[in-house]
Amino acid sequence: MARDNPADGYELVIGLETHVQLATASKMFCACAAGAAGAEPNSLCCPTCLGLPGALPATNAQAVALAVRLGLALGCEVHEATRFERKNYFYPDLPKGYQISQYRRPLCTDGALPLGTGGERRLVRIERLHLEEDTGKLEHGAHASLIDYNRSGLPLVEIVTRPDLRTPDEAALYVETLRQLLRWLGVSSGRMADGALRVDVNCSLRPAGQEALGTKVEVKNLNTITAVRDSLVYEQVRQARLLAAGQTIKHETRGWLEDQGRTVGQRSKELAADYRYFPEPDLPPLVLPEGLRSAAAALVPELPWQRRDRFEIQLGLRADEARLLTRNRTTADYFELALQALPEAPRALAAWMVGPLFALLNSAGME
Repeated sequence: MARDNPADGYELVIGLETHVQLATASKMFCACAAGAAGAEPNSLCCPTCLGLPGALPATNAQAVALAVRLGLALGCEVHEATRFERKNYFYPDLPKGYQISQYRRPLCTDGALPLGTGGERRLVRIERLHLEEDTGKLEHGAHASLIDYNRSGLPLVEIVTRPDLRTPDEAALYVETLRQLLRWLGVSSGRMADGALRVDVNCSLRPAGQEALGTKVEVKNLNTITAVRDSLVYEQVRQARLLAAGQTIKHETRGWLEDQGRTVGQRSKELAADYRYFPEPDLPPLVLPEGLRSAAAALVPELPWQRRDRFEIQLGLRADEARLLTRNRTTADYFELALQALPEAPRALAAWMVGPLFALLNSAGME
């Protein structure tokens, strides 16, 4: 006889923090090239991104413009005036001992990302979207750990949701939808294998029907959608077993061991006060230049879920056809271009594309 699910009777509450590398030519606060993936270790560095004394940062205008574009696409309020702050903590891949980030006055607040399709679509609220710099990368070997600073200083946006997600599958769908949007807008490659999109999962359990949230656990630096889903499945069961045994959940940061399929404790979870935020003295307040917001808005196209709805409602496509044709912007644009030659047969064209054409492309290993 199968055992009862230990998570029965509990509700899983999930919030996500996603770190997105922006598709800029140079780093966030210096002129070093941003192409860290595949470059010779420590070949894309300068005194600023190495945190050497006397080096001064300068804000990357392209990164600000891309962040504003993304914020507008997410329906956020974009603030004309904000500022950078120092988030103080020590880690080997953060040589200056602090990260330049935003806290009290983030660039964007109060947006939403829609999940699902049609009448089943619902909104996941975005609490904030702010700019910051990336850290370096640790490479652990059998007898030593090495540091590659090429990634140090790359421009990031961190996107923080409200605790609106309830299942591991829903969290995975959020990451998949966000990655689609990033590529659709051209603001990031979204390649998780290269670290261009990394996810921190915050989750807690509470008895079904209870309003108060349980103790939050964070699982850091997940770089696949499968890891997001599987780590939440594991945490749901782990926390339920602890609660059933009368134990308390620790407010901690945990890591995901992919090969073992489990999380492990790393450290107690820091609070905002632990980081000792204070205004970055080497950078003036960030005030958006006149016209930047309108220029960014002009580059926000019809969004993937909007085009998917239009394909279904106006062209009569099936939901699965509309979903496949809008999985990336290039495919959707090609469909509409081809439709100009066959305006009377959108369903036949869609069936040909998602059937024979996609099969031919897949067999050739092509997009």
